[in-house]
Amino acid sequence: MIKQHRFKQSNGQRVGVVWFTGLSGSGKTTVSQQAEQLLIDRGYHCVVLDGDKLRAGLNCDLGYTEADRVENLRRAAEVTAMFIDVGFIVLVPMISPTEAMRAQIRKRFDAESYAEVYVQCSLNTCEQRDPKGLYRKAREGLVRDFTGIDASYEPPKQPELILDTEHRSIEQCTQQLVEFIEQKYSIYKKE
Repeated sequence: MIKQHRFKQSNGQRVGVVWFTGLSGSGKTTVSQQAEQLLIDRGYHCVVLDGDKLRAGLNCDLGYTEADRVENLRRAAEVTAMFIDVGFIVLVPMISPTEAMRAQIRKRFDAESYAEVYVQCSLNTCEQRDPKGLYRKAREGLVRDFTGIDASYEPPKQPELILDTEHRSIEQCTQQLVEFIEQKYSIYKKE
């Protein structure tokens, strides 16, 4: 197996994970996908590991009970670790609703390679956006254990970065994120 330091030397970046947390509809996936494209255009080895896609494939056997949510996040962290092992910066947009769940994820990675990003947006605004119609379904009782409605969400106490998608545009938040990632993961200091 090729060691991480060889990837660092060959592609000018440190490996790492940027784990996004926030309510459904806050913009986690949109910001991470836009950042991924900008970073790839700048020569970074970067990938988005989307929570919805994981649930549709690898984690399709899991529901939304507390135990299933924990297992969903555990599997996502393990796949993330595989990408890190081959030299990637991995952007992981997943609701990750509780401090305890996020603490377990954080323990899986070393401090230098890990960053938690809180995509901050009020429940009211997320519910107005409702891109997948899930809040409406949750309010009608068609979706159970929906984060923010009948399952709790605990905002992180000390994330490495906060993206305020309620008051700033997706483009502004994406730029803020890319600057943060370049500062944290580039071997070559950007002046």
